[in-house]
Amino acid sequence: MKMGKAETNKKRKKNALFQTAYELFTDKGFAKTTISDIVNKAGLAKGTFYLYFKDKYDLRDRLIAYQAGKLFEDAHKELDKKEINSFEEEVLFLTDYIIGRFEKQHSLMQFIAKNLSWGIFKNAFSSTEFPEAQGFYEHYLEALNKFNVKCEEPELLLFTIIELLGSTSYNCILYKQPVTMQEYLPHLHRILHQLLIAFTEEA
Repeated sequence: MKMGKAETNKKRKKNALFQTAYELFTDKGFAKTTISDIVNKAGLAKGTFYLYFKDKYDLRDRLIAYQAGKLFEDAHKELDKKEINSFEEEVLFLTDYIIGRFEKQHSLMQFIAKNLSWGIFKNAFSSTEFPEAQGFYEHYLEALNKFNVKCEEPELLLFTIIELLGSTSYNCILYKQPVTMQEYLPHLHRILHQLLIAFTEEA
């Protein structure tokens, strides 16, 4: 469905606020960034900000969902180019892709991995505001079905994978503690293998 001029303009302004806020949050830090900083850099009136967001915290939470959704959408585009033969293979591919992006873009990793809570992510899954995140969750459920994998708690499995990926990548990439990410990766793969055994079974 084609958007009208007003809707297109609205989306453009909102994306400008998202992009500007992301740059300022990753450069200055969330605490030191004000709403005035964001609208001034974006070239928008302060009143425009409140048409889209309640406050700075609302913007941050929705920006996390927006950036995470874009990251997962990119991961799925790469996944579509590969021949994947099992649900586990798909999980490992997506894990490696996301870690690879985090290693190349530390600011993205710090912003997403440090701030991404399950509540934010779950809201993104169910909100039409973030079609990328919605698409990711739908693809995840479709993959379980495609590979005939029975999972009684698909949401709980995804929560565990995201929490594990976020916490380990943050420390291993940013601080190289307790080891580098590449040193830790084989262990992460084995943990994910055991996790899938615990949560799923072949139908």
